[in-house]
Amino acid sequence: MVTAAKAVSQVAMHMSVAFAVMYVATGSLALGGVAAVVEPICNVMLLPLHDKMWERIRARVEARKANAARSSADAGMQAV
Repeated sequence: MVTAAKAVSQVAMHMSVAFAVMYVATGSLALGGVAAVVEPICNVMLLPLHDKMWERIRARVEARKANAARSSADAGMQAV
């Protein structure tokens, strides 16, 4: 229940901020309302792409660390 309340709270906050920013920028209630609806839709569509991008970045960083560890282990074996 707390997770659902948090999600609803986050959506309400996003919509409120989008509405307020657009209303202040344009003075239009209609454009503020459009922004309040469009902004969460964009977030829903783009968040999976954002998460995939960070998964790829994390995988590259971990691969580099593994290669560096392997290289230093190989160098240590050659020194013996």
